[in-house]
Amino acid sequence: MTSVAAILEDVRLRGDAALREWSLRLDGTEPVRAEPAADVPEQAVLALADAVRRWHALQRPADVRLVVRPGVELERRWVPLSAVGIYVPRGLVSTLVMCAVPAQVAGVERIVVTTPPKGASQVAAAARLLGIDEVWALGGPPAIAALAFGTSSIPRVDKICGPGGRFVNEAKLLVSREVAIDLPAGPSEVVVLAGEGADPRIVELELEAQAEHGPDSVYRVVEANGDLEAALAEVESLAPEHLVLLGDDAEAMAARVRNAGAVFVGPWSAVAAGDYATGGNHVLPTGGWARAVGGLGLEAFLKPVTVQRLNAEGLAALRPTIEALAALEGMPAHAEAARR
Repeated sequence: MTSVAAILEDVRLRGDAALREWSLRLDGTEPVRAEPAADVPEQAVLALADAVRRWHALQRPADVRLVVRPGVELERRWVPLSAVGIYVPRGLVSTLVMCAVPAQVAGVERIVVTTPPKGASQVAAAARLLGIDEVWALGGPPAIAALAFGTSSIPRVDKICGPGGRFVNEAKLLVSREVAIDLPAGPSEVVVLAGEGADPRIVELELEAQAEHGPDSVYRVVEANGDLEAALAEVESLAPEHLVLLGDDAEAMAARVRNAGAVFVGPWSAVAAGDYATGGNHVLPTGGWARAVGGLGLEAFLKPVTVQRLNAEGLAALRPTIEALAALEGMPAHAEAARR
């Protein structure tokens, strides 16, 4: 069996020729621009896009400036990435919206979508509704390789976003040495914390919905059983992608959760609503990564640029500090550079 790394290297070295061979071998088709031939529920797609757009527009970080002292000024401004590649798992139109709309809000100039051939027409149809026309019927590691390294037909991007299966996830991690990625995306997860008064039917509905993600989906219940502190500690150690809080203390528990990709509070806050309608992003950390990172947001499609401005007075005032630290670290040319 050929490794993911071998596929990536082959595409990196041979470009479109390798891309064609691997696409034929893995999916039975050549990589082509997907035609928006399938019907999609336009109003539902546009309603989700509107909610995602409004929520992510609020997330834009502020540009800041500081006069450290007379003649020394710092500026930090946020600029959009130039080109972003979005991997959409087979037929998952909602994931397209979750990735593409924030990229549009950020101001990304080029958005290219790759998705497995089966279901590509419906992804392309949804992309057309969003004003995106570069959609490739190309899946798996070859798609990640094309986005990361570029070929004659698919120029490389600055960042790859979007979840996928284990081979896509492995490919993203391997290319992350050369191109930025959003976050690793393993099997989908939900944990239901059932406190006093939790409705067993709601618990079961959430578990059944999660099971639809596939045989490797993770779903479990943590029961408080009168010890809410222990239950919260267990949830924090799991750091799940989705956390559902049920019971009389659901709202109080929500304020204390630190480690979760997204938290759904109370019996009416269905995870499916977050997947399809609220506008909160459903591209979330899995595998315990929620201990350190959050879900996809507007900042994923922006980068900060720091600008430093000094005049003669400012540099003179900083020179003693520069010289002292340069001497400490054995960098005499640094000290000399400050003497001008």
